[in-house]
Amino acid sequence: MMSESLTRRQFVRTAAVASLGTLLPAATATKVSVLADTEIGTVRPQFHSHFAEHLGSCVYGGLWVGRNSPIPNIDGYRKDAVTYLKELGIPVLRWPGGCFADDYHWRDGIGPYGKRPKRVNLHWGGYVEDNSFGIHEFMGLCKLIGAEPYIAGNVGSGSPDELRNWVEYCNHPGGSTLSDERIANGAREPFNIRYWGVGNENWGCGGPMTPEHYGEMYRIFTNYMRTFGGTQLFLVACGPNGNDMRWSRNLLSTIGAGRLPNGWSTHFYEGGDLAPTKFTTDAMYKQFRVFPNVEQCIVAQRALLDSYDPRRRCGVILDEWGVWDQMVPAEERSNGRLWQQSTMRSAVGAGLGLNIFNRLADKLYMANIAQMVNVLQSILLTDGPEGKNTVRTSTYYAFQLFKAHRSNMAVKVETESSDPLSLSMSASKSASELVVSFVNPSATADLEVDCTVRGFPARSGTARILHSADLNACNTFENPDALAPKAHNVAVEGGRVRLEAPALSVITAILHV
Repeated sequence: MMSESLTRRQFVRTAAVASLGTLLPAATATKVSVLADTEIGTVRPQFHSHFAEHLGSCVYGGLWVGRNSPIPNIDGYRKDAVTYLKELGIPVLRWPGGCFADDYHWRDGIGPYGKRPKRVNLHWGGYVEDNSFGIHEFMGLCKLIGAEPYIAGNVGSGSPDELRNWVEYCNHPGGSTLSDERIANGAREPFNIRYWGVGNENWGCGGPMTPEHYGEMYRIFTNYMRTFGGTQLFLVACGPNGNDMRWSRNLLSTIGAGRLPNGWSTHFYEGGDLAPTKFTTDAMYKQFRVFPNVEQCIVAQRALLDSYDPRRRCGVILDEWGVWDQMVPAEERSNGRLWQQSTMRSAVGAGLGLNIFNRLADKLYMANIAQMVNVLQSILLTDGPEGKNTVRTSTYYAFQLFKAHRSNMAVKVETESSDPLSLSMSASKSASELVVSFVNPSATADLEVDCTVRGFPARSGTARILHSADLNACNTFENPDALAPKAHNVAVEGGRVRLEAPALSVITAILHV
């Protein structure tokens, strides 16, 4: 029992130092620095945005179960999903795709359910889409979870007229035929949607087009996408697949400096060679070595845009990213296309990405992990259209640990090594707190971290950790809480922070003045 003479702060510091001392001799500690007096840029909440496509069971069975479902729901939205998403906080949600977007016609998803046409999902399995989840349902979800909507518009199989009319339907207050139709369909107030993607992956499933052809299409489509009701549009062009500089240069040259978009979309997945829960250490390391390429991509695309847009009015948006492992056919058959378990390895991957975004806060505008539920690196898993279980994945908890950075000022950090398998970190500050996140991607090396802090008078701190020595550990329907953050010891004294970073861990420490 703690004596009255031992304060809580002393107890935490004493316990931390004691535990640290048993791990490694001080001489072998990993030495890093936080330069809190060297600012980078604001950690935009939009770095923690998400993506939901009509793919597998992401929307149907994941987010939407229908009003008559026996699964607990809120007007058709899976109740547990709404609760967990609202708890995490979703800054921006991108929809309806993905590849699905460029074969989606928005009028299919409005009006009475019984009269909505049934369409074949061309890209994802050929199942019949009943269109019960359309723009009104999407906006209802955004309202429930507090997310700002981001629409991916159809350029590949659509027309300028169709996309222009969608904008008017959503944003015009009333009095026009389209806005009055929205009102008749139950939405008296305009949706006021700001973010509009002008196509998706038009170099691939949204085309395939040359950059020159897409550039001409972009010019034509955006000529008719106007402001209705005072909502200024934020138009996102389809940038490259990864860091394809040829696509970017030719597209920018075609669009012209005078018609630059507000946002520049790029997609970068970290592919995996094995099924999600069957990874070896070598396969994991191969995947983690992709993350420096993500950082290089953001830097390179920003530099290229700067040559056209030195005032940085066009923002780099990584609106599809995440680990993409090999699919398990049996899981796809039971749970839908691209259903993927999220493991401790996945959480470490999420932490590596989120650290990159913080360190590049002056270069990045938004990032949307793919995808929100069930598909690829999702933050939630559900057990099919008739199952009642909803599990928060390891990736959910990685995002939860990074939430403290939102809206802070990112500051510079220095580490001993640039090796992608060494300790990764980022830091941000507010007036009264310094937030530092550490990710140890090693499968074997437990680290003692000795962090020097400059420019912030930290006197105390708390920390939380997500960790498992098993890289394939995961939250399942049978054991939904196998991985979850826990309190972690941290010692703060004399401008130094010391803590343990065990192998395969994601840690966020919050330091106080």
